[in-house]
Amino acid sequence: MNKDNDKQYDEYPEDERHDSDNEQEPSYTDEPYRRSEQKEETPTYGHAIQVDEPVKQPQQQKQKGKGWTSFISGIAGGILVLAIVAVLVFTNVISFKSDAASPSTMGTDNISTTTSSNKTLATETSTKNLTSAIQSASAAVVGVENLQQADLFSESEAAGSGSGVIYKKEDGKAYIVTNNHVVEGASSLEVTLASGETEKAKLLGKDEISDLAVLEIDGTNVDTVASFGTSDDLTVGQQAIAIGNPLGSEFAGSVTQGIISGLDRSVAVDSNNDGTEDWVSEVLQTDAAINPGNSGGALINANGEVIGINSMKIAQEEVEGIGFAIPIDAAKPLINQLETSGKVERPYIGIGAVSLDQVPQASKQRTLNLPDDVTAGVVLAQVVESSAAADAGLEQYDVITKIDDQDITSMVDLRSYLYSDKQIGDEVNVTYYRDGSKETAKLTLTNEQATQANNTAEQQQQ
Repeated sequence: MNKDNDKQYDEYPEDERHDSDNEQEPSYTDEPYRRSEQKEETPTYGHAIQVDEPVKQPQQQKQKGKGWTSFISGIAGGILVLAIVAVLVFTNVISFKSDAASPSTMGTDNISTTTSSNKTLATETSTKNLTSAIQSASAAVVGVENLQQADLFSESEAAGSGSGVIYKKEDGKAYIVTNNHVVEGASSLEVTLASGETEKAKLLGKDEISDLAVLEIDGTNVDTVASFGTSDDLTVGQQAIAIGNPLGSEFAGSVTQGIISGLDRSVAVDSNNDGTEDWVSEVLQTDAAINPGNSGGALINANGEVIGINSMKIAQEEVEGIGFAIPIDAAKPLINQLETSGKVERPYIGIGAVSLDQVPQASKQRTLNLPDDVTAGVVLAQVVESSAAADAGLEQYDVITKIDDQDITSMVDLRSYLYSDKQIGDEVNVTYYRDGSKETAKLTLTNEQATQANNTAEQQQQ
């Protein structure tokens, strides 16, 4: 027998167990087994009961009571099990939901998964496209070094550096647009390509008012030309990326990302550093970092198209993230003029003037003799010989207060009106005061004359 048969079974009460032990006859009913037991003595195990043995029940009443007890216990146990299952189901410990998706949920899950996958794919594609656009545009951005010579006997030294954009390659030459203030005062210029190669540059033209300049270099080593986009349809919040050489060649090809923060921003510019505003530039505002050395670099859109020429930033401790770029649509015609003629042709009157508020009070009363109600205008310090102003009879110390119906309070106002609203050859009406009397004159706008009076810190010419 197996060792398992040595274990005791306490299935029945103690009294029933004693009755079973006292039985003398074998409990096997099959005859063959009975004869075998008679022939061969088998060891007895006093407390072992075979489960298939029909045990005699000495008292029928006890058997009946046990049946009812088992029945009631079974019902109670079943109720308890059902209660536990109900609690587990209610608390979501056990769920009877099928793993197979129903028709309604199957479509939702598929759509959600597909949408998520599409978004991820679109994001990856967009990132790759932007990276490719930046790489392409960066190849057309160069460094521009301003070399100046102190005297005839000294070597040229770097006086400053900026950036530029190759916008054209033709007949073996490459053309670069940069800022006027990057090349101002240079005795020679040197351009560093994105590949690291350097080229001597020729200054074709520059313009203080727009702060633009155009250079020419040998195009042999130039492989990439920037693509000009449009700035007229830009919207605030649109992506903008600035590319340039901040702080010089050490950080060449730096890329900063931001948005278009504002359109048509009017920023006063002192182009000759005389402390007087010369012009109000209409520029794009961006929060893409524009640092010293970025000037003349490219402001591009997400497609890699140039939408502006980086120009300046507000450099104040309390100001952060305000940079400006010349809109490319405003720059295009000026770039063309600088390339072909070396200068920008604008309507020209032929006067040197200062704002009335710069004239001392004593001079206003003694020399100008203005009425008390005249508090703003420009005072003619000089009239250029043979100019439109001279032909119209304007003289020194005349005070212009209006051109056509536009009030003139400063030279900025005068330039803004003529350069933005008028063309060469247009006729304008000038209202002015001479020795206290109000006068008018009609003149025709011309090209800037070759012979001009010299500018001074107090005098601006137009």
